[in-house]
Amino acid sequence: MVVAGITGVELVSHGVLPGKQSLDQFDGACSVTTSLEFSDPGPSRSGTFYSTARKRPVGYTIAYPPGHGPGSVLPLVVMLHGFGANHATALAGMTPAQAVALKVDGNSLAPMAMVTVDGGGGYWNPHPGDDPVAMVMDELIPMCQALGLGRAPQHVGLMGISMGGYGALLLAEMHPHLISAVAAISPAIWTSYSEAHGANPGAFSSAAAFSANNVIDHAGALVATPTRVASGDDDPFHPGVEAFGRAAPPRVVVEFSGGCHTDPFFTSQEPLSVSFLADHLTG
Repeated sequence: MVVAGITGVELVSHGVLPGKQSLDQFDGACSVTTSLEFSDPGPSRSGTFYSTARKRPVGYTIAYPPGHGPGSVLPLVVMLHGFGANHATALAGMTPAQAVALKVDGNSLAPMAMVTVDGGGGYWNPHPGDDPVAMVMDELIPMCQALGLGRAPQHVGLMGISMGGYGALLLAEMHPHLISAVAAISPAIWTSYSEAHGANPGAFSSAAAFSANNVIDHAGALVATPTRVASGDDDPFHPGVEAFGRAAPPRVVVEFSGGCHTDPFFTSQEPLSVSFLADHLTG
């Protein structure tokens, strides 16, 4: 399956990404071709619950790996969506059920479940009247644990793309004793509040909120958490990801490769990210 898209270009044109990528990115710098292989996917379950933390109903999808279903006791991956997406569109080029049915180098993943959820457009950090962090940690994960997913001794991991990649790093920094591994694809990391506010005024509620939720400043919290970060060489968030890499402890792996802040790059990194989580959540 060859997956293509221009999500990143659309976000740039709407001022969500820092700076302005010109259309000359299509000269080949953003060309990424991915071949995906899946086992027969397991079942999925979608629904809604009322989030007290977000003060609204939120949608979610729970996906089971091949050969498993409701009642299975499994590790759990919480997948956080990017800006403008939701629980149904959290991944690029695949569904949650396909993500946990991926074959990497011809090998099936160790079994684990995945959950996606509506986090809004507030960059997965607390805002007045809307706290997606509390929603994930105090509502979503306990709901899944009640179903046997991510309940000790099983592990909980985080994954995210763009805004969700930033969110995955943030939640792992906030809760290192609960989160066993994290994989962030093209995380949307700004280096200053003025940069973030200029690109997306709704990303942080204030300069103080940016400081409190700055994943660069708090990267040391990941000292014991296996972490993989992947970003394209031509991603406009490259300076922020580089700064995060310099601040992060040695256990954090930051990988740069050809690509931009677009769906083809996101899709190309999903198998490696899910495989990384499987190694650390199921080993």
